[in-house]
Amino acid sequence: MNQRPPTGRADPTAPAQGPAAPNGPEHPGPRLATAVDVQGLSVWFGPQQVLRKVSLQIPAQAVTAIIGPSGCGKSTFLRSLNRMHDLVPSARLEGRVALFGQDLYAPGTDPTQVRRRVGMVFQKSNPFPTMTIAENVTVGLRLNGLRRRDLLQEQLEASLRMAALWDEVKDRLHAPAVSLSGGQQQRLCIARALAVQPEVLLMDEPASALDPIATSRIEDLILELKKDFTIVIVTHNMQQAARMSDHTAFFYLGELIEFDRTKKIFTNPSKKQTEDYVTGRFG
Repeated sequence: MNQRPPTGRADPTAPAQGPAAPNGPEHPGPRLATAVDVQGLSVWFGPQQVLRKVSLQIPAQAVTAIIGPSGCGKSTFLRSLNRMHDLVPSARLEGRVALFGQDLYAPGTDPTQVRRRVGMVFQKSNPFPTMTIAENVTVGLRLNGLRRRDLLQEQLEASLRMAALWDEVKDRLHAPAVSLSGGQQQRLCIARALAVQPEVLLMDEPASALDPIATSRIEDLILELKKDFTIVIVTHNMQQAARMSDHTAFFYLGELIEFDRTKKIFTNPSKKQTEDYVTGRFG
């Protein structure tokens, strides 16, 4: 088994898609391949419509930030990308979500396999409290049928290294996961998501409950991971979005208002609603 999981990179010979790379219009450079193509996405919970015909293309091997005021549909959009709404009986969805060209909502598509390809890290770290550090990382591999101890150990170390946690826990892998600090627990959850070799990693406010030092480590980790993974992050923190992301999508009242390179969104947005939000006039 390779030390690093497959990256989910698109075929470099395929036609380029998606928004322009963040070099800017003066030096356009190559365009990034599209990892997730969302077209006409609408979501309801019972009679309430939460998203309205959202369309955007999320570039591969980049960080895309989703911003907007509370209740605007950010987390709903994020969870639509890996079929988490299948777990909510009242949820209904229309539109298309494709991962490297494959419709994730096509008939016969296994939601479990979708969630393996599109991993998720939640706002509050959620290690399994009755499991050790090692067991938390390898639980997904075991559920997928991997039993060989050497391969489990290999992927355990690789995942913890990718999550920048190996050196801190290598001597106590059999300690309870809840014995770690808050920031370490969140990186453990990232390692758990990485262990099953996803192509896309979704993060819903991953640092909102952490102190500034732990937040900085999570941000550094995300910037490192984008070399190999497509990352989509929901954040309320404008400075964080500006620091970390290559592209930013601004949502308001269930609609996508604007999607562009992060530098443009924060310095020269096309829509007044976007300008008002990023400059703090509302939200």
